[in-house]
Amino acid sequence: ANTFLYGIQADGQMPGDKTIGGGDDAFNTFFSETGAGKHVPRAVFVDLEPTVIDEVRTGTYRQLFHPEQLISGKEDAANNFARGHYTIGKEIVDLCLDRIRKLADNCTGFQGFLVFNAVGGGTGSGLGSLLLEGLSVDYGKKSKLGFTVYPSPQVSTSVVEPYKTP
Repeated sequence: ANTFLYGIQADGQMPGDKTIGGGDDAFNTFFSETGAGKHVPRAVFVDLEPTVIDEVRTGTYRQLFHPEQLISGKEDAANNFARGHYTIGKEIVDLCLDRIRKLADNCTGFQGFLVFNAVGGGTGSGLGSLLLEGLSVDYGKKSKLGFTVYPSPQVSTSVVEPYKTP
């Protein structure tokens, strides 16, 4: 059987011989438990185009995530910050913030966010900054710890990608 963090199985269940979180208090920080005993990551995955999110929806860990936590649009930002921030991204940002709000509201002692994004394309840079603006408005001084992947000319998928870094 495939296991995830803390020994959680791919369907979100904990094996019968395991204690929840292995006795680790951090477990409840990153997972919530449903009434059926399923452990669900406190995470929202977002992409403006559906391919990668669809892989999660149909892959090994498809039962681990609630469908509302997997958000995808119909077209990407074409490696363009402006499309990710002002046009395509603007159409999806409120839905993203709403789904994030649902997760945050179910937390006790909510402290902040861990944000993972890449800034080489238009989604991670444009929509990413738009989401961070929304989180700042909605959650003020709550922590927002960012893990950002920067483009490299050696492995770039787009000729303009390395030029978009700050």
